[in-house]
Amino acid sequence: MQVRVGSVRGRVILAVMLAAALGGCAQSTDAGAKASGSPSSGSAGAKSAATASGGTVGPSGSACELPVSFDIAKRWKAKGIDAEKELSKSSKGSDGDVTGALADAFLRQGPVTTACEIDAKPAGKIGFLRVWTGKPGDADARTVLRQFVAAEDNTSKEKYRSFKTATGVSGVEVEYVYTSKLLEETKEERALAVSTAQGPVVLHLGGMDTAEHHAMLPAYELAKQTLRIL
Repeated sequence: MQVRVGSVRGRVILAVMLAAALGGCAQSTDAGAKASGSPSSGSAGAKSAATASGGTVGPSGSACELPVSFDIAKRWKAKGIDAEKELSKSSKGSDGDVTGALADAFLRQGPVTTACEIDAKPAGKIGFLRVWTGKPGDADARTVLRQFVAAEDNTSKEKYRSFKTATGVSGVEVEYVYTSKLLEETKEERALAVSTAQGPVVLHLGGMDTAEHHAMLPAYELAKQTLRIL
């Protein structure tokens, strides 16, 4: 039995089914809002607003052990996800074909798999900053990021640019528009990618809608500007 699935965030019904199948491993609430527009840098206030750090993820012993480290915003809650373990577990279920396909759709996107989910709900916002990791290879950060966005489906108006943080980390960032054909709604999203000796790392910021996305930009900028390769 083969099941074809599309975008991770666009398929709300599949996400809910997967959450149940994996025992609540990760729940996506990014999709389902009415918003429209094209990618922008967000308001100047959103990007420059001071965001208090709520701790660091990435190093050994932190909530998410990653090839990179960065600060998360105060009251945001980080949770590590072992994608390979969840994929293996779901494939062995009684409905392995269906559950496995759903797990693959939810936990993989292009060349990377989910490694960490940082929930904004405790801070009063609706959305996630997600970290995706991949295996070492020859693909550079820009190629990995393009593959990541392409795998989401129904994206448009992509704007790619290189960046370098005060910590000396270089990478590629993208802003784009995602359209849910299921919900007939549009919203802005963004992501960045860096290369490490352990493989590529992608940080993605979605949000329930464009307004929530903009409200969470300071947390995304905090992660970006404190990013370090371990």
